[in-house]
Amino acid sequence: MIRALYSAASGMNAQQMNVDNIANNLANANTTGYKAKRTQFQDLIYQNMVQVGSQAGQQTVVPSGLQVGLGTRPAANETIFSQGSFSETDNPLDLVIQGRGFFQIRQPDGTLAYTRDGSFQLDRNGNIVTSSGNPIDPQITIPPQAQTITIAADGTVSYTQPGQTATQLAGQIQLANFQNPAGLNGIGGNLFTVTDASGLPTVANPGGSEGLGTLMQGYQEQSNVSIVNEFINLIAAQRGYEANSKVVKAADEMYQQVNNIAQ
Repeated sequence: MIRALYSAASGMNAQQMNVDNIANNLANANTTGYKAKRTQFQDLIYQNMVQVGSQAGQQTVVPSGLQVGLGTRPAANETIFSQGSFSETDNPLDLVIQGRGFFQIRQPDGTLAYTRDGSFQLDRNGNIVTSSGNPIDPQITIPPQAQTITIAADGTVSYTQPGQTATQLAGQIQLANFQNPAGLNGIGGNLFTVTDASGLPTVANPGGSEGLGTLMQGYQEQSNVSIVNEFINLIAAQRGYEANSKVVKAADEMYQQVNNIAQ
């Protein structure tokens, strides 16, 4: 019975982690470019009471054995990189990636981070930056007298100047892609960094031969969190937690009965 207590306790801890993950998803349901996370579980080691395949006699073996599991644990928190819905903003510096890829962001320490959040702005020097003030990479600068900013599907950034009809080239937005995006490390601020699990980035222009998506100007990519699905997951996690707590209560009552025998 002591195994039942510890197994049920591990189930309660696992469901608590699941609820924490669901709460984070719901909190970011309106975060631009946010990607939902899904908790995955693994069973713990098994205690072999009768080893499967062991000799039952000279000519026979045990066909199934007898194993007692010792509970569960959260094993991973997978990020789901499905495409979020688009919302029109009419802001020329708002961009979405239709397909695979990440914007490259230069952090204050000089390292690169990656994001799906294309809500960009201009800083005081005319550089295209994130809401935190970090510039995109390669850096693109728009002069102060620019009238109209146009960003093409292939990432070409151009602008017009007063009294001129011809456009001027400002730069080229490049995207990064990863063999395993789920292996990226989330650091907050809608940013991810490279890990050994994600692999090194493949950098190219949008819509090129590398399989990267194209850009759409004047739109934002919304969070891919499904509120309905998250509430369903929340109910399932709550019921799982409740079921494990009932196992703890049942095991405790069984111990109580054993103690009463000695009285």
